[in-house]
Amino acid sequence: MSLEVSPEVSSPAHGVDPRWVRKVRVAEATGAVHTWHVLDNQDVLEAEPVGTLLCVHGNPTSSYLWRHVIAALSTGPRPWRVIAMDQLNMGWSERTGVRRRLGLRLDDLDRLTRALELKGPVVTLGHDWGGCISLGWATRNTAQLAGVAVLNTAVHQPPGSALPFLIGAARLPGVRRLVTATCPIFLQGTLAIAHPLLRRPVRAGYLDPYRTAERRTGIDHFVEDIPVSPSHPSWDALQSIVQGLPRLADVPALMLWGPRDPVFTDLYLRDLRERLPHAQVHRFEKAGHLVAEDADVAGALRRWLEDAVVPTLGASGPPTAVGAQTSSIVRSESSESSESSENRRPLWAPLTERAEDLTAALVEATGNGTAQTASWRTHSWLQLSNDVTRVASGLLASGVAPGDRVALLVPPGADLTVALYACARIGAVAVIADAGLGLPGLHRAIRGAAIKHVIAIDRGLLAARALRWPGRRISVGLRAGSPRARALGVSTTLESLKNSAVTELPPEPAPDDEAMVIFTSGSTGPAKGVVYTHRRLEAVRDALTRAYDLGPEDRFVAAFAPFALFGPALGVPSVVPDMDVTAPRTLSATALAQAVRAIDATMVFASPAALANVLHTSVELGAAERSGLDQVRLLLSAGAPVPAALLTSLQALLPAAALHTPYGMTEALLVTDVDLTELVAAGPGNGVLVGRPLPGVEVTLSPLQADGTAAIAETTDKPEVTGEILVRAGHVKNHYDQLWYTQRTTFTEDGWHRTGDVGHFDAEGRLWVEGRLVHVLGTAGGFVTPVGVEQRIETVAQVRRAALVGVGPAGAQQLVAVLEGEAPAGVAPLELAAAVRAVAGVELAAVLVTDGLKTDIRHNSKIDRTEVARWAEGRLAGSR
Repeated sequence: MSLEVSPEVSSPAHGVDPRWVRKVRVAEATGAVHTWHVLDNQDVLEAEPVGTLLCVHGNPTSSYLWRHVIAALSTGPRPWRVIAMDQLNMGWSERTGVRRRLGLRLDDLDRLTRALELKGPVVTLGHDWGGCISLGWATRNTAQLAGVAVLNTAVHQPPGSALPFLIGAARLPGVRRLVTATCPIFLQGTLAIAHPLLRRPVRAGYLDPYRTAERRTGIDHFVEDIPVSPSHPSWDALQSIVQGLPRLADVPALMLWGPRDPVFTDLYLRDLRERLPHAQVHRFEKAGHLVAEDADVAGALRRWLEDAVVPTLGASGPPTAVGAQTSSIVRSESSESSESSENRRPLWAPLTERAEDLTAALVEATGNGTAQTASWRTHSWLQLSNDVTRVASGLLASGVAPGDRVALLVPPGADLTVALYACARIGAVAVIADAGLGLPGLHRAIRGAAIKHVIAIDRGLLAARALRWPGRRISVGLRAGSPRARALGVSTTLESLKNSAVTELPPEPAPDDEAMVIFTSGSTGPAKGVVYTHRRLEAVRDALTRAYDLGPEDRFVAAFAPFALFGPALGVPSVVPDMDVTAPRTLSATALAQAVRAIDATMVFASPAALANVLHTSVELGAAERSGLDQVRLLLSAGAPVPAALLTSLQALLPAAALHTPYGMTEALLVTDVDLTELVAAGPGNGVLVGRPLPGVEVTLSPLQADGTAAIAETTDKPEVTGEILVRAGHVKNHYDQLWYTQRTTFTEDGWHRTGDVGHFDAEGRLWVEGRLVHVLGTAGGFVTPVGVEQRIETVAQVRRAALVGVGPAGAQQLVAVLEGEAPAGVAPLELAAAVRAVAGVELAAVLVTDGLKTDIRHNSKIDRTEVARWAEGRLAGSR
């Protein structure tokens, strides 16, 4: 074997440092010597590398794919040597004239790495079929292996699944060579599915090595070499890789995935996760096949190397963890934690304890919300307990196993409650996503959650069928065996499961087993799956009980989706009003009054948008309905800031109620609390007053830097210092689902959750929220937070709501106020603009009016400032 390394002096591709480029000559077993094109950063490293990252591209790319990774890992006090080769017959490497099947490519990589005299530790990184090859090299070289990482790839075609359409089409007789080699259709098609589209010089970086049909022969051979059956020449080589994967169980593993990939879909991710269950997984929701171009793969990879790989090497370990220096915190007066494992009460405990109780546990509306026709269906504790036990037995009998993920696409009410608690009892994981996410958002959520079963109403089953969601389908509402049920692939119904024979249930799930995946509203990006364990859901229940002194005499109206399912866990009767809980504005004053009267409710949980509509429709209430509201002792409104003026007006409707606005989020449902009395006494300020931490909750701030970012280098509880809000409590979510990088960058090793909200403490230790971190505006004079400015603008008589957004580049943004009001859409009239500028407190470049500010889909309350900013920029540029 011979090795020759010499600089490549030709012009490098865009983004490639010429000092990385090498030509390496390696002899193979036949004695033939071939020239490899290699990118190797060894000569540019200023410090001893921690180890070597071996990068293997797939088809039809080249080592150019890895330029961002090479650049990112070449710097810093502990760099990595990165080697990225063009496989033979690919990229700028030699065209050997020999078809290089999978087994030969594995041998090729072995010979190249021996020629380069790679010494451990080595981490492999592969994409597309390069992922399969890199895993094959890893299984052969475990002695020097320190970790494995893959981007969209596969090692197996799951039984019963079709070959990806694009690959199948390209392999058709008479088509394959035409689209892969004769014409650059396959190559250009691959580049065309980048998100966003690649810039011209980047496209050239991928196209240049393949400008002629002869140079594209390797692309053609790669497509043909996909082993789809045991008769394929590369089948045995692929099986050897699959059989070797268990040898990787002791090394760190990472999977970075682009879900918008039409080739390597989530089907292959699920297969890989089953084979490497210890792997960290991050799905970049907006990324596709070229995930290394679409997303921050380099940043995620560097963080993983520092966190997961370096500590295994006996080195000094990763840098101080983000947030590890936190010290200044604001705690609640009581720092009780949830009950110990020995004394825990599982979520379904009240159902067991009240299994003989004939009183109402859950009431749901069956009318249309008018006083004349409203009617109610009552479910006793006995009935609810029996239904949960029988459905749990039926789910087990129908193939739902502990740990399986079950999508629940059912409106809040008895059916959803029964399905949820039955899943919890047998240890299945309930996956809950709002229909309000819209079909694309719902599809992204369900597809990414790796579900195995679907329990759904008609519309949910239709979506499951149309979008080809995996798993068994259980209907809520359809008759078993009906033509529609058969057409939708229904295997059984929830009603049938309620008649199942009671069987012995499995042991209770452990406290730290996953219990639920709840998706965020998607108001600041794609909805994220938030994973709660049984322990943490029980802690949410306990936090609610402690914070609001809930007792057996209480009964509540569940008009707020996140809490609509907690009634049985709290042991408190609940009623779901006649509304669409996923569309809060559908709650009318009549529907609320009827719900209160249906169970003599003492508490109401509702979002600000729901309460705004209650107030708007309160003129429809009769004297009897109004008097029924007098018994409500507590109103909780959460999900978005609640104006004191709205609460003050509601006080007349609920004269005996204490009006509270807890602050929280999907990741931490209860953080702080403030009541109307304190809101009024505090008066206006820079943001929304959300109060003091609830029992068991700690809150601190990471001060914003001059550019409006938060680095979590230090924390503070000093008054009037604006910073990102950090929360720590036993009921904070366990982790984000398949979003390892997001979890790592938003959750510190010492337990702080970075909320992404910004705010400050006042002199009395109360928290004020000033907006989202992503909405902080960077002007030439420093950062500006939006909420306080918006509140001042909303004091102008003609303004219903306002959004403060920035136009222009970060650091030099111009501030624009966008109003929702009575004036015509467009540039605000001079008089209105003058009134807005007079109270804003900041210099405004423009004042615009829109017909309606876009809000989040879950609470109909949070303004989508990113979309508003896009609209404003287009309007000012004359394009809207």
